[in-house]
Amino acid sequence: MWKFWPFRRTASPASAPASATTPRNSFFGREYTAGVPYALPSDLGEINRLDFQHFVLRQAFKGNYAAPIRNPASILDVGCGTGRWAKEMAARFPAARVTGLDIKEPVTGEPGAAAGAADLNPANYTFALSNILEGLPFPDASFDFVHQRLLFFAIPGDRWQFVLNELYRVTRPGGWVEVVEGHYGYEPMGPAAQHISDVMLTAMQRRGIDPRNSARLEHFLSAAGFQHVQTRTVKLPVGDWGGRLGQLAMTDVLSFSQAAKPLLLAQGMSEDECAQLIETMRHECETLRYTWPFHIAYGQRLD
Repeated sequence: MWKFWPFRRTASPASAPASATTPRNSFFGREYTAGVPYALPSDLGEINRLDFQHFVLRQAFKGNYAAPIRNPASILDVGCGTGRWAKEMAARFPAARVTGLDIKEPVTGEPGAAAGAADLNPANYTFALSNILEGLPFPDASFDFVHQRLLFFAIPGDRWQFVLNELYRVTRPGGWVEVVEGHYGYEPMGPAAQHISDVMLTAMQRRGIDPRNSARLEHFLSAAGFQHVQTRTVKLPVGDWGGRLGQLAMTDVLSFSQAAKPLLLAQGMSEDECAQLIETMRHECETLRYTWPFHIAYGQRLD
């Protein structure tokens, strides 16, 4: 199944600094960034998955953005993860200043890269270490385009409006904000997927997180003050039935299931039960023809 990965990072000297300087916890064999409610790991396996997911979404969305931007002079990627999206935007807009922001500095370079890997970053790209839940470390009206993607497992339910208000604050008048989040659950939902979803939701709610907020992006953008808010939903086919894109999406879903497994184990599931549920869900994807919806919403700051 992993044959679809464009590349996979392996442990290297380039990955050591971030691990050494970021407080981390170990939980059921996976590593997590300490002190934040994010429900998924932040180890090398998750880095590989996020990079792969980026390529899947770029293909499904037919590009890296939907907002009607032209030639932005400054771009911010909030929760940049591996930095892949931000670096591609830096290459797409070489005259723009592009900033990726996250609670953990991304691993730089490709497999085998060692000293000097940071030199592979575009010259117009920089990274800012910060936590969006504590506010953005930028003055008002700093960016022409602000992007945020796949933080629905990281933002507590009572902090969503604060986060969108912060995105509004740092956007320049006339600038755009775009938010992309996965739908919590597949369409349709088979019994195995529903059971996994219900157990995961209980685990995340104990952290204060409700990933179902991903379906309320239009509300949050409008309440923050954005105008010309537009939304659309892209449904990824999951499984061989969906052709090449479906196969790629299935690879991501199975990898995501492994990343989420500690949440299931923490709720009392056994390893065997987890494995059986994930395998049953894989069959459900084919027989029921699952799709995984992604919500895209963008709006403009006018004042």
